Amino acid sequence: MNAATTAAAGAPFRVILASASPRRRELLTLVGIPHEVRPADIDESVLPGEQPAPHAERLARAKAHTLAERHGDAVVIAADTIVVLDGEILGKPRDGAHAAAMLRRLAGREHTVFTAIAVARGAHTESAVEGVRVWFRALGDEEIEAYIATGEPMDKAGAYGIQGYGATIVERVDGDYFSVMGLGLRRLVELLARVGVRYEFGAGVREG
Repeated sequence: MNAATTAAAGAPFRVILASASPRRRELLTLVGIPHEVRPADIDESVLPGEQPAPHAERLARAKAHTLAERHGDAVVIAADTIVVLDGEILGKPRDGAHAAAMLRRLAGREHTVFTAIAVARGAHTESAVEGVRVWFRALGDEEIEAYIATGEPMDKAGAYGIQGYGATIVERVDGDYFSVMGLGLRRLVELLARVGVRYEFGAGVREG
């Protein structure tokens, strides 16, 4: 049974989240979109001369395409989030020392978080990038070490999570908070509509 047939029968679409991120799972659950988790394994290296926003969008599209090829009956949601400071992409820290170095650079300054989302339905993929400006308050070395000791920074781009303990070090956000978490929900609904899928409050997603 394909996606169109499933929708015609009155049942929600099968939705696959191409990410292992607990934050993205929580956000889909928050807005009532049932889903299964199937992380996409792709090469996330930055191409020579590639700018941050196009890099994030390329990765999100590649993740969505990889899963859509394997699961033609599903709507695939993929995303990629990066932290950018002074034009440099700050990925996940290698270890505690690397996390501390990132946090020292971010402390008391503005940086940009780019989250790209891609939605694939069969051969049709739509994508977009949201850029959000974020300011950190000043941080001392003791605070940085205490934050790292929680373990929270170690699996996150830029070595912080705005939805956890890291919320206490963020001074201001200019843009979509959920994009900083890793999945802009307004943008997601827009992209679902572009592939012919309608979001319904309390009912998940259906033929649009």
